Amino acid sequence: MEQMVVDTVEAIPSSGLRAGILSPTEVLAQSISTIAPTTTPTMTIPLVFALCGAGTWFAYLLAMIAMLLVGLCVSRFARYSSCAGSVYTYVSSSMPPLVGGIAAWALLLAYVATACSVAGGFINYANVFAVQMLHHTLPGPLLGLVCVAAATFIAYRDVQVSARMMLWIEAASIVLISVVLALLIAKSGLHLDLAQLSLHGVAQVKTPGIVLAIFSFVGFESATTLGTEARNPQRTIPRAVIQSAFFAGCFFILCSYLETQGMAALGQNLGKSDAPMRALSAYAGVGPLGQLIDLGALVSLFACTLACLTAAARVLLRMGQDGLAHRSFAKTHSRNATPGAAVIATGLLTAIPVMALAAKGVSGMDIYGYTGSLAVYGFLTVYGLAAIALPRFLKTQGHLNGAAIGLSIAAVCAMLAALGGTLYPVPEAPYNWLPYVYLAYIAGGIAWQMFKAKPATV
Repeated sequence: MEQMVVDTVEAIPSSGLRAGILSPTEVLAQSISTIAPTTTPTMTIPLVFALCGAGTWFAYLLAMIAMLLVGLCVSRFARYSSCAGSVYTYVSSSMPPLVGGIAAWALLLAYVATACSVAGGFINYANVFAVQMLHHTLPGPLLGLVCVAAATFIAYRDVQVSARMMLWIEAASIVLISVVLALLIAKSGLHLDLAQLSLHGVAQVKTPGIVLAIFSFVGFESATTLGTEARNPQRTIPRAVIQSAFFAGCFFILCSYLETQGMAALGQNLGKSDAPMRALSAYAGVGPLGQLIDLGALVSLFACTLACLTAAARVLLRMGQDGLAHRSFAKTHSRNATPGAAVIATGLLTAIPVMALAAKGVSGMDIYGYTGSLAVYGFLTVYGLAAIALPRFLKTQGHLNGAAIGLSIAAVCAMLAALGGTLYPVPEAPYNWLPYVYLAYIAGGIAWQMFKAKPATV
């Protein structure tokens, strides 16, 4: 039965991408870089701590469980199917066309909005260094343009170069953070922090904090966009999806626990710190590493921008082939074998809002927050739809069982709970407007699908 499925996948018209050029490590690098694990200890954990306090580690534990449920659903699809369309293709393979279209538009927005978010973070950290070195800030629009333009150029030229670059960037940054964490353990000694492990700490966890923790994971499934270019994709992609969610989750839990413990020892509020790793590095006696970690975060934000554009372009390529987007996006570059038109389009869709917001005086951190929150709606939508689609898909393959149904229900419930956390309590402006922006965007995509969409000839 599995061989029949694989044959069906191979019968899909060629996408024009280079087949089988990415190793398992390079495929894993795509998911890891989209997660951008370096940015969580430096930017996101303080935000989660502001909501969850001593229960921050537990918020990340719950977020990891939710993402592993989704990852198990996605990996079941990936065992049978591999193409550039990622989770959107999985949903459309067993759900009505309208539902598949919603998944496509939601996933495209999720990747592009995440690229905007991390580009905003790039602006923020670039100006941190600009103030230190030049004693004044640099124009936000210029920094955003440099970040997105460079990422677009690399994604346009060669996906293998992109994957290798992202791998080394993230690996170096994670090693630096791990060194600081190890020194913190050595300084304080091995002991349990009862304030964090107590039921009181766990009771502090709030749903909005869990949603913020989930944002640290979004994009972990992006390895599925490399289905055509990965070697042995039915094996390497499911592993990459699960491994990225698991290892990132363990890293985030450890970071949140030790950061909370370390900042408490310093007498500082983690939730109000804009450079916690720098403060902790000084506390551990390796102050220069703090600056290197901040530099690693800057480069990691660029790597995440690159990873998001790489994933978004391949989703747009597949949408062009299926008629959900303009047919010009269905073609690949004749020499580079990358979705050139789609890369340029997603690069523009990222650069324009980032530069526009920065030109209006919106800070890099606010760009990170606004567009990142918008991205969450797209990810929760497509994750939930994939979980709903899994039983129907497995039934067509003759592999449906009670465990798969239970997995689907658990994943859907987790996504609904997370979605509820983004809506209630009602957030302050402009976050309270984001659901309406998202719904208007999805409505526009549905309208295009109903009245304009035509499959392209590939």
